[in-house]
Amino acid sequence: MALIQCDEISIAYEGQTVVRDLSFQIEQGDYLCIVGENGSGKSTLVKSLLGLKPPFKGQILLGDGLKQDEIGYLPQQTVVQKDFPASVYEVVLSGRLNSRGWRPFYSAADKKAARENMELLGIREMEHQCFRDLSGGQKQRVLLARALCATKKLLLLDEPVTGLDPLVTAEFYQLIEKINKEAKIAVVMVSHNIKSTIQYASHILHLQESALFYGTAQEYQNSTVGKRFLGGEGNA
Repeated sequence: MALIQCDEISIAYEGQTVVRDLSFQIEQGDYLCIVGENGSGKSTLVKSLLGLKPPFKGQILLGDGLKQDEIGYLPQQTVVQKDFPASVYEVVLSGRLNSRGWRPFYSAADKKAARENMELLGIREMEHQCFRDLSGGQKQRVLLARALCATKKLLLLDEPVTGLDPLVTAEFYQLIEKINKEAKIAVVMVSHNIKSTIQYASHILHLQESALFYGTAQEYQNSTVGKRFLGGEGNA
């Protein structure tokens, strides 16, 4: 069974339907990019996948043993997140909160996972630095390591490169691709930049309330919708 199966879901935001009759699925190892105009329901859909905003119609089914508190989530950054007064290690380790349950302290396994994910993302040498003193790109690596601590199956990333310069953005996309291919973790990423993300994605979901397109990245590039939003056949 798919990790997540969405069957004709409709979701409302502030009394307005923003996602209507949407069906798609996420399989193990997929790299799904959710794209669309502002207000097309992308972030609202992510909240529904996390169980924070249930659809008023249709159903979201989790499979392959996945639980909603085992999904790694990297939200859009807020001012509070950027100025969080904790060390890099403490921020990354906090990704294990759900797995800690009622235990008052983090286990040796929790601490090992935090250090392994810092190593994977090249931030181990920063573990004692204060999070708020880091650059934007370094902060996103820390928050990605935190999200990885919560999961072994699925990452949800909501506009993870907003505010980053082009070089750091390219490095971040390559990191996500590495996690997807080497760690075999499925990735769902919301993005406003179709041209930058399509080279990494296995599948594209293009939202405009309902699905303008859902399929493989190659199919998207060859579709009428894809050619229109990618700027013509020559850029597809």
